[in-house]
Amino acid sequence: VESPTYPGMLAIARASGLRPVPVPVDADGVRPELLADAFRASGARVFVCQPLFQNPTGAVLAPARRAEVLRIAREAGAFVVEDDFVRRLAHADAGELPPPLAADDPDGVVVHVSSLTKATSPSFRVCALAARGPALERLRAIQVVDTFFVPRPLQEAALELVGSPAWPRHLRSLTAELKTRRDAMTGALRHRLPELALPHIPSGGYHLWLRLPDGAHESALATAALRAGVALTPGRPYFSAEPPAAHVRLSFAAVAGTAEITEGVRRLRAACDEVLGPGRENGSTPPPGVATLLP
Repeated sequence: VESPTYPGMLAIARASGLRPVPVPVDADGVRPELLADAFRASGARVFVCQPLFQNPTGAVLAPARRAEVLRIAREAGAFVVEDDFVRRLAHADAGELPPPLAADDPDGVVVHVSSLTKATSPSFRVCALAARGPALERLRAIQVVDTFFVPRPLQEAALELVGSPAWPRHLRSLTAELKTRRDAMTGALRHRLPELALPHIPSGGYHLWLRLPDGAHESALATAALRAGVALTPGRPYFSAEPPAAHVRLSFAAVAGTAEITEGVRRLRAACDEVLGPGRENGSTPPPGVATLLP
């Protein structure tokens, strides 16, 4: 798996009796040389990745790495599960998006998964899975035993939605609003919280991935932020092994608008002052008042 990655993916793997093997991600996506090392060391046969606007980093797999990832997986006798969950949430300034990895795979290495959920509603649980060859036959057999088929009302609702003239308008409105919210949050963070590093500003998705100052304690910050009325996600659950630094993930999806984002960052500033101490941008030690909150 990519490292960091979606905690739900790690939970699914562990519940299935699998051991997630972390492969570091940088600004250009997963690092192919480390992926090859991980296959050799672990004997893994599946690599799960999010090549487009990866969660939580927002990275996009670089063009030069796409063929390398497929080659490495093919030589290892492994499948690539491509979680293309956020393709419809590209921001208005994203430009032309790269095609799915599956488009470059004639050999049936990639299993492509996408969904309407993120662009519509958390309750609209409709997804699509595309595969070739033996992988497709095995997945089809599993579906017959497991879910059999998508319920007819959901199928018809999905068809009516994506076939409506309003669907493209909805997507355009969504991408414009996501860009507006992203810009509002990045601007507020730069103004009020310059000590929180934002190494990459994504052009898709609905969250930002921030690195805390050295020595900062993300669990203490999350607790203080919640007291201030701000919900954020500590970074530790996104790593299947020891993280290289403390991080937090901030979402700009479930807010009323940009004014709420600005107010949320103002409150987060107060929480940082409580945890790091006013002017303590290095975050070397937590204040005594929150020491008991640390894991």
